[in-house]
Amino acid sequence: MTSNATKSNIGRMILLATAVSLGYAGTAQAGPGGERPTFEALDADGDGKITRAEMQAHRDARFAEVDSDGDGKLSAAELEARMKARAERRAARMLERLDTDGDGAVSKAEMEARRGGDHMMRADGDGDGAISKAEFDAMKAQMKKRHGKKADKSQGE
Repeated sequence: MTSNATKSNIGRMILLATAVSLGYAGTAQAGPGGERPTFEALDADGDGKITRAEMQAHRDARFAEVDSDGDGKLSAAELEARMKARAERRAARMLERLDTDGDGAVSKAEMEARRGGDHMMRADGDGDGAISKAEFDAMKAQMKKRHGKKADKSQGE
């Protein structure tokens, strides 16, 4: 039987591996606040070109930003803090976009208004009020074409 401490450590290692494999590339390239850096920010010497050295310096600075204790390693706690900060910024941006009545929260009506109401029914090509397997597959293919592999994951594959 696995102890709670072992499960916690396994969970932290999974989080760390996921963050490094999927998220660190974005963390390393993103500027302060999580935004993508501008050309000007990457062109540190202002010569109109971005060199490998400038890119490496930018990645090093982003790594150092996440490495809050300066030990040259990213711990699970440091990655969790970075992910939490990114999630908080994302939530704030979502509120800015969706909170049309300014009450600091997003109601179901505000969410649906943003998405155009019953957006799934756009796939109802024959107008019968239901989505057939063929219509669903056509919608999924269109989403995949637009969004790549994300569409597969969002549809449960």
